[in-house]
Amino acid sequence: VQRYGSHAAGGAEDIAEAPMPGVVIAVHVDQGQRVSPGDTLMVIESMKLETAIKAWREGAVAAVHVGVGQAFQRGAPLLTLAPQTGP
Repeated sequence: VQRYGSHAAGGAEDIAEAPMPGVVIAVHVDQGQRVSPGDTLMVIESMKLETAIKAWREGAVAAVHVGVGQAFQRGAPLLTLAPQTGP
């Protein structure tokens, strides 16, 4: 499972960042939805190449930052999972 998020401190482990500039072509989740590792969260397109952004851990979707048809730059936040709590 590929993970498109940075490993920096400060909650960055909860954010899926754009691996390249592109456009969102599909969003498969809604805010509050529970996801499991490997679930497809959204599909982006860059230079005619489609890339699925997949859940890197179990959790709930805290926010979807980009919608279908919306363009973004490399490193832009695409989706945020709610912070994990507990052990």
